[in-house]
Amino acid sequence: MSRSFASFEEFYPFYLSEHSNQTCRRLHFIGTTMGLLLFTAAIVTQNYWLFLLGFVQGYAWAWVGHFFFEHNKPATFKYPFYSFVGDWYMYRDMLTGKIKW
Repeated sequence: MSRSFASFEEFYPFYLSEHSNQTCRRLHFIGTTMGLLLFTAAIVTQNYWLFLLGFVQGYAWAWVGHFFFEHNKPATFKYPFYSFVGDWYMYRDMLTGKIKW
């Protein structure tokens, strides 16, 4: 049964609870970094297939973390927009040291 969230601020603590495993968080970080690098490369080289590869890399690393380490289904399946935003917030929080990675 899906939960309902009135706002992203309400969703984010749930999102973090779905990422309690450190290896899962690290894999998210790797995937997001690879996605950023590929998006940048797509713009610089004007090879726009790299955008697609960036999305694949971002989600593939994260999903490995969920299926093999966190042992849950990615929140993306039920909350795609909030999960996408949540990944960027978690990435920021990991970069700034707010969340251990």
